[in-house]
Amino acid sequence: MSKFTVTVAPIHFEDFSGTNFERLVFAYLLRTDDWSELEWYGQVGSDSGRDICGNRLRDGKPQGEKVSVLCANWRRLTTTKVTDDLKKLGKSNWAAPDRCIVLCGSPVSASLRDKIKRAVTANGIGECEVWAGPEFEERLRHKAESLLKRFVDGVQFPDTPDEIRTFVGSVKPANDAEIVALMAGLFDRPAFYTPFYSESSIPAFKQAISDTIEGLGTGIHRLRDGTIIRRIPSRHDIKSKETRDAVAKIERKLVNLRAQFDTFVRRGEIKPCSCGQPDCPTFMVSANAAQELDLLRNEILDAFRVIHPAFAVGIGT
Repeated sequence: MSKFTVTVAPIHFEDFSGTNFERLVFAYLLRTDDWSELEWYGQVGSDSGRDICGNRLRDGKPQGEKVSVLCANWRRLTTTKVTDDLKKLGKSNWAAPDRCIVLCGSPVSASLRDKIKRAVTANGIGECEVWAGPEFEERLRHKAESLLKRFVDGVQFPDTPDEIRTFVGSVKPANDAEIVALMAGLFDRPAFYTPFYSESSIPAFKQAISDTIEGLGTGIHRLRDGTIIRRIPSRHDIKSKETRDAVAKIERKLVNLRAQFDTFVRRGEIKPCSCGQPDCPTFMVSANAAQELDLLRNEILDAFRVIHPAFAVGIGT
């Protein structure tokens, strides 16, 4: 029996209209991250330099993170295009966001990336990401294969932001890999990547671990203040028994981490500082407790990386 090599052809986003490209970007952002608000300005025709803007929710950032996304579905992106959009952004009510994402449907050279980042910094924006077409495609294939398939197969996405929100919520993940990629967001929080030291700011550490356990088991994703920010598939929705068992094992490791934390609290190896302020976030942590908790967290992150190789969260990152 002959065997065939299956190849995946790259997607030429620049062949799609600017509106359709922005529509896909908006759907991707809705699907893969947590937002208290996310608005698509490009579809109303007067975007003031910001095609998509939102407030991204993050543990440890009570006010969230203001993000502005500049979409440039050009065959060849130019610094002038980005600079002009940044000038418009500076005059809008979304001036100086915390992070700017410049997203192009075509490849972007290293020199152009550097010029874009310098232009963003010059406009008083703290963080800048540049996603070229091939990078955006990889993100879609890893985290939103179901949306990409519909887009490429010609399924028309709705026209308005509210309709797209409903549409994105109705599209089921295409495979187990997409489910696991969505679960990765449960671990992208300070409780997993902040190292323990002799003095550590660890407010609600135990709650964050409990919320992650809940997320894997039920699909409910919360911030540590209890706010439900979205619903994702749970481990019970995974079809592969091997992957499902791996996630269940990670869940048990999380339970063990929580139990160890409680043990160190009972032993006095984790205790509030002596300032006397009831809401002080600083705790004193013994060297033994810090080493053990970091080890357990590393085991959890490494175990998740086995089923999701693209997972980049690590202690200290």
